[in-house]
Amino acid sequence: MESEGIESNRKRMKPDSREEGDGAVSDSEMAQREEFEMNVAGSEEVELSISQILGKIDRFTEMISELLDSGKAVFKKISDDYEERLIMIHKEQMEKWQEEIRELRAIDASNEEASAVLHNATYLLQNPHVDS
Repeated sequence: MESEGIESNRKRMKPDSREEGDGAVSDSEMAQREEFEMNVAGSEEVELSISQILGKIDRFTEMISELLDSGKAVFKKISDDYEERLIMIHKEQMEKWQEEIRELRAIDASNEEASAVLHNATYLLQNPHVDS
């Protein structure tokens, strides 16, 4: 396909009868023009290839950007869920320990009351009053 395009450019660049008739254009100048035209055609093909590669780069960059954004969103959600769960675990543990403290205080109060009753009973047994 490319060789057909180059061949067609060569055919187009052949001097027509007017240029040959004038004799103003030498063979070396004509060869330079043909070479220049081939380079321009080659340059157009190269530019097209470069343009396609740049398009691929843009699409790839956009895809990576979208992946980064979605990844950040996923990690943000996971991070939020993780933080929420840790806070919930902390709250539950604090509630358990506070319940343990309440139970210990209730036991302590009960023990203090029982100790006071026992102390009074011991005092009464050690110091009998004879009221009769």
